[in-house]
Parts: sequence; structure tokens; C-alpha cells
Amino acid sequence: MNKLFVTTPIYYVNDSPHIGHAYTSIICDAISRFYFLKGYEVYFLTGTDEHGLKVEKAAQKKNIKPQNFVDKISKNFSNLTTLLNLSNNDFIRTTESRHKKSVEFFWNKLLENGHIYLDKYEGWYSIKDEAFYQEKELIKTENGYETHDGSKVDWIKEESYFFKLSEWEEKLLEFYEKNIDFIQPLSRRNEVINFVKGGLKDLSISRTSFKWGIKVPNSKNHIIYVWIDALTNYITSLGYPELDSDSLEYWNNSIHIIGKDILKFHAIYWPALLMSVDLNPPTKIFAHGWWTNEGKKISKSLGNSIDPHEIIDKYGLDQMRYFLLREVTLGQDGDYSEQAFINRINADLANNLGNLIQRTIKLTNKHFNNKFPMKLDDIHDTSEILLEGYKMIDIIEKKMQKLEINKALEVIWSFISTLNQFIDKMQPWNTVKTDKHETAKTLSIIIESIRLIGIILQPFIPDSSNKILDMLNIDVKKRTFKFYGKENCMAIDTTLNNPEQLFPRNND
Repeated sequence: MNKLFVTTPIYYVNDSPHIGHAYTSIICDAISRFYFLKGYEVYFLTGTDEHGLKVEKAAQKKNIKPQNFVDKISKNFSNLTTLLNLSNNDFIRTTESRHKKSVEFFWNKLLENGHIYLDKYEGWYSIKDEAFYQEKELIKTENGYETHDGSKVDWIKEESYFFKLSEWEEKLLEFYEKNIDFIQPLSRRNEVINFVKGGLKDLSISRTSFKWGIKVPNSKNHIIYVWIDALTNYITSLGYPELDSDSLEYWNNSIHIIGKDILKFHAIYWPALLMSVDLNPPTKIFAHGWWTNEGKKISKSLGNSIDPHEIIDKYGLDQMRYFLLREVTLGQDGDYSEQAFINRINADLANNLGNLIQRTIKLTNKHFNNKFPMKLDDIHDTSEILLEGYKMIDIIEKKMQKLEINKALEVIWSFISTLNQFIDKMQPWNTVKTDKHETAKTLSIIIESIRLIGIILQPFIPDSSNKILDMLNIDVKKRTFKFYGKENCMAIDTTLNNPEQLFPRNND
């Protein structure tokens, strides 16, 4: 059986979860659910990044121990997985003993392979990003330098261990050339290649200016750089350093979904580090865009953070999942506005999908005694609608292979629109008075199409999809893509349950 490893970045525990965290997690969940329904063994990982100077300072400010601080904040992210109904197999924390063991082994392997040396470091350091920057990456201001997102940088001098990143320029460029799909979207791939071609300097990979982190083995003063610590989480979850054949199979078909702000760490540092310890880089890194709020950048100072709890409480989980996945092409920035949200869920979910299901099943139950009306054998290959419906899964699969999630949803909603046009044209509420056979045919075509929609929408709006399939009395074991085709169509006289309102309209 095919295996797939899907990861979110591990979220930094310096704040509460916001819409950006929810977005990344939902993307990964949709991918994971899609491939699970295809019959893959899927391993989906998320978690929290809990070390570093930022955490140490935040804990000091609150006058509590760093461990107590991260325990509390990490719980918020763990609760987010429940709130979002994620299908993750693991939630990793970088303060766990399994991770400490993994990072120490990783460090020693780098050392053993001759990729680390001790020297003095000085350079521009951002506490917010836990990263050193080259001057070419910064913006000059009246007061010195800052990062492109306005973070303050300080000039720091300290003893440091270094990773020989400069030796990996050609090897990385060769790897990118051989693995065209490694970095997506294409614009990000070009960005990374240009950065590497501009020259790589050796990377400072330890700190002596704080204590909250994993200690460098056999060193009194040095803490392992938080990004080596954080990136190693992906292989920790698979059992590193004891990677068995199953773990390696997962790793050799792995997708990291990340925000574009951490692309450099994942697409340059991470593959170089992995190859230095004799492991393959991940299969794919996809950098998505950022969300703005009503056209404005989301920031603490503006107080315009978007809380996923509030959206879900007000409108529903599947409504939020659908909006985030449908509204934006993965890789581009998106703008959240409450009115756009309401318009999208009213038009697509309440009107197009919800109303279609409700009126179709209600009419069938009223005139056909809660039973599926007609055997479909004679019309499978003549109904244009059913032919389109059965072909839809292949189209969706091609879109999902390219991670074109919003386009996959566009295809499904185009089919839903076709069904609405069909029911309006056939008017079964009128024909039932004059031609019950024709009415049975119309309703049977639509109900079978609703079965297909219920199955194909499970990765995107899982709760609502299962409610749709429950209304049609589809066996839980027959909801995977294996049962999508016409050979598993609705059987005559299958009992239909009463429809429920899935997506109430919002009039805000």
C-alpha cells in the first residue's frame, strides 16, 4: 500500500492560534483525508516548537518557568486540532524526551560527518525570527536595519558552532534541478534558487546567550539553534534515529506545507542538513501565502487578528474550512472579510448544495415513500449528468496531485450547479402529478449524484459530507473512493432518511 507523510510546520508557542495556523492545518487535513480515501496509509503530523530566546523572554516576563509557559500555550494548539476536527496521527512537542534524543543524535551525526566547526560569530540577529540575517536580506532604516516585515535586528557577537552550509551551494542547485517539483509554487522555487545562486554563508547553529533549549552534546554553554531543533521534529515523529523501512517509505513520500515566511529554512537549510546526515530531503515543500483582514496586514498592534474559535462558533467548522480552501489559490495571499465569507457560504453551501439536497430528498420521501425510486442500470451510460459525475473523481485527483485545492472545489461546485439547472429544467414537483416514471428517473439521477458529491467532499467538509451520506443511508464502509463508481450506485428501494438543514443561511 502507498504511504504519504503530510506535515504542518510546528507552531511557535509565543501566542494563541490564529487564522494562519488554522489555514495551514486545514490544508494538510484536506490532503491527508483525500489520500486516505484513495487507500493510502497516511501519516499526518502537527505540533509545537517550544524552545528559543523568544520563549525564554516571554516566560521571564510572566515570571514563570519556561516549561510551565510552553505547557500552557502548547495546549492551545493541541486544542486547535480538536476544534478543527483534524485527522492528525501525531502531535509533537519539541520539549519531549523523544525529540531531545533525536536532535542530539542528529547533531552528533553532523559532527561525525565533518559538517560542524567551532568559531566566533557576529551578525544581525532577529529575536522574533530566531534567525541571523545577511545585510542583503535587510532594509536600512534611520536606526540601523530591520527585516522586510519590520522586525528589529541586533548586532550580536558570540562563540558559535557553524554548519558548513557554503559547501552545499552546488549540491542544492543540482538537487533543485533534478527535482523540479520539490519547491512549489514555481515563484517560490525561483526565489530559493536565486538566493542560493547569490551565495551561501556557513550557518551559525548554536547560541550561548540563553539557556532554554536542547544543549549541544558535551558542551557547557551552547544551546542548539532553534531551527535545527525545530526542523528535526519531522523525522523525530517517524522514529529517528531508528528509522525502519515503513518510516523511510513515509519519509520518501513526504509533503511539508508551510507559510512563505519560513521557506528559506525548509528549502535551503533543511535539505542541506538532511543530506549531511545521509538522509533524503522531503519530497515536496509547498509555501502558501498569508491572510490579510479586510485588506490590512494582520498584526498585534492593529488588534485585527482573526480567531478561528469565533468564526466556528458563529458560522460552523465546515463553513470555515470551505471558505479558506475555496477562496484562494494555494500559494497566493488571501483576504478575509466577514461579508465575503457570508456571501460564499450562503451562495455555495446554503443555496447551491444545501437547498438541492433538501428539496430533492424531501420530494422523494413524500412521493416515493422514503425509498430510492428507480434502478439505475439502464441509465448509467445514457445520463450525461451521471457520466459527468463518475468522471469527476479523476479530474479531482489530478487537481489534488498539483495541490490545486480551490480548483478541485470549483469542479465539484460546477457539477452541483449542473444538478440545480437539471432539477429546475425537469421540475419533478410538477411532473410527479403527470408522469411518475419520469419523476423517479429525475430524482434518482440527482440522488445518485448527491452520493458522489457526499463521497468526494469528505476531505474538504468532512462533517457535512458524512451527514449527506447518512441521509442516503450509505454504509460507512462504502464511503471511500473505491466505492465511488457506478457499480456501487444507489440500489432501488434503499431507505432515505429525512433531510436536515446542513448550512443555515446567514443574514448578517
